Amino acid sequence: MKSKRQNKILEIISNYDIETQEDLVNTLLSQGVKVTQATISRDIRELRLVKTQSGSGTYKYSVAKKPELKDVDVMMRIFTDTALSVDHAGNLVVIKTLSGSANAAAEVIDSLNYEGILGSIAGDNTIFIAAVSEHAAGEISGRLLKILNS
Repeated sequence: MKSKRQNKILEIISNYDIETQEDLVNTLLSQGVKVTQATISRDIRELRLVKTQSGSGTYKYSVAKKPELKDVDVMMRIFTDTALSVDHAGNLVVIKTLSGSANAAAEVIDSLNYEGILGSIAGDNTIFIAAVSEHAAGEISGRLLKILNS
């Protein structure tokens, strides 16, 4: 259901100038896809949609350019160079980083778009990730440890 809805969103924004989330919700509803504004907000984040200027000068949703391989390599290096440990308890994942590096490492984690992450908060040297479940927290922790130890 989610992937069909997100594919429909990508189809819509490629065929229409969608300026707001409300426009997107209404277009989906008119095409028989039942959604809420909260669901669309999550889909926009997960699909990495951004607003770009259209030919008429207004702003519309578009798909963000995917980072080039070189950018991904740089991002992974930032994480591996700054993260010191990864652990989880309950549905939380806790990453300890070098002092002053948590924001950069959290940006890398956010860009990975791991399923099961509700959100993250970065302090000076600690990142908290809220996962949808204890199981998801374990999987996310394992994936991050694998990157850290590679």
